[in-house]
Amino acid sequence: MSRAFITVRPAPQRRVDFARWAVTQDPKLRTVSPSDFAVPNELFTTMPEQLLIGAVVDGHPYVSPDEQAEPTETASGPELLGVDLPEREGIPGEPLPEVPAEAYPADAVPLDPAPVEESDASDASPEDEGPKCADCDRPFKNDRALAAHRRKAHPED
Repeated sequence: MSRAFITVRPAPQRRVDFARWAVTQDPKLRTVSPSDFAVPNELFTTMPEQLLIGAVVDGHPYVSPDEQAEPTETASGPELLGVDLPEREGIPGEPLPEVPAEAYPADAVPLDPAPVEESDASDASPEDEGPKCADCDRPFKNDRALAAHRRKAHPED
């Protein structure tokens, strides 16, 4: 019989208490990541609710059945308690928004990468190239690569 699990990420301030409760269960709950626990379905419904306040359950913020407060609406949609959402979602192919200067520390040095100079193949002299195969005139970076090529491409020589 396979067992179904619910993944619970307790709130950081409740993680130690959650772990203490988890090891008292029989069988003990297992962890699925450094901060997530696998709770069997049948045990989830009987666990202490104070351990779930502020938790993320199967990727969703835990909402107590006793809470009567209506969720508030923000400009980006409904407010999810205990979940940090980005200001807006990225759209593939769209450039990222500019980062305001005040987001950087005062002592940050802006990166000014040096331009990459493209080399012109006509500027390369024969001395710059490695050894060439005597049979097919193919250039190689070193003698070892040339020897490997000769063994494979020209074994009869």
